[in-house]
Amino acid sequence: MTEAGAKDNTVIIKKYANRRLYNTQSSSYITLDHLAKMTREGIDFRVLDAKSGNDITHQILTQIIMEEEASGEQMLPVNFLRQLIGMYGNQMQSLVPHYLEASMDQFRANQMKLRKAFEDSMETNPLARLAQQNIAMFQAAAAAFMPGAEGVAKGMDNPADAAPTAEAPKDDLNALRAQMAEMQKKLDQLVK
Repeated sequence: MTEAGAKDNTVIIKKYANRRLYNTQSSSYITLDHLAKMTREGIDFRVLDAKSGNDITHQILTQIIMEEEASGEQMLPVNFLRQLIGMYGNQMQSLVPHYLEASMDQFRANQMKLRKAFEDSMETNPLARLAQQNIAMFQAAAAAFMPGAEGVAKGMDNPADAAPTAEAPKDDLNALRAQMAEMQKKLDQLVK
């Protein structure tokens, strides 16, 4: 079984009778929290019973969900859980896993599309550009008043990475002043 896991980059976890989990890839004992983290990071793993060799991944993942629900903010609504329990033994039981998996895949795809659309709109949004100019001005001011602070203003460890030149902030400042003057004119017209 370990060879099959190595071929497809699936990490094999062995669960021993003493309830300990052993990661065969890292040669270390791990906890359910480690498996939850691996799941969030997209690392594929299979949990095998060390004695029988049976695949118990489903049981372990269910256990992780139960612990997450018990210890943190609950994500699964009570009505959903009741409906899910009601599907056990139902004629539709065999279809539910495929439906839930397809629904979750669609949810993730929509989430990615929404994130991309938001990022794309930020690039073309004039207010986002104005915010970027404000950040550039703040960085230039930090550099002027606190030598070496421009890297901190950008969130960089190396101040040499901050590249704005002395002329760029002046141009940005003039452009910003012109934009502010235009906005003031429009506001004055709206008030009249």
